[in-house]
Amino acid sequence: MTQQALTLKQSGVRWLWLALLIFVADIAIKLVVMNGMGYGWENRIEVLPFFNLLYVHNYGAAFSFLSDQAGWQRWLFTGIAFAVVGLLAFWMRRLPSSDKWNNMAYAFIIGGAVGNVFDRVVHGFVVDYLDFYWGTYHWPAFNLADSAICIGAAMIILDGFRGKKQTA
Repeated sequence: MTQQALTLKQSGVRWLWLALLIFVADIAIKLVVMNGMGYGWENRIEVLPFFNLLYVHNYGAAFSFLSDQAGWQRWLFTGIAFAVVGLLAFWMRRLPSSDKWNNMAYAFIIGGAVGNVFDRVVHGFVVDYLDFYWGTYHWPAFNLADSAICIGAAMIILDGFRGKKQTA
């Protein structure tokens, strides 16, 4: 099947507004946390019996992966994020804007990745503020950007299980 080239208006690039919305919301929340909360676990705000708000720095990737390394991971994760954002934007350019599921998934990942890259480049770390726990076990703190990336990735995985309509 030959596919016509899509104009920008017809392509999934139109969904980048969602990535921008996620990025702006993520940075706004992080600024509120940085300017309005004391740093560290001792300054956490207990919201529910299983959830706290807090302000911590993450020098690694999502959920503190490699946060205990010497600093090289900052640039590694920044480079990976740029590559992923470029690849997803390329794919969005090839998808029709009517493919809402995949375009939303890509936009979630792009918005989250750019939010965390902004932190890495500007601050040298990512600001995390969501702390879920059970008893004394705490899940690694995370943020809206991490959540958006995970939701987008889950959407892509779920899409693999969805039935595709075959066109002749």
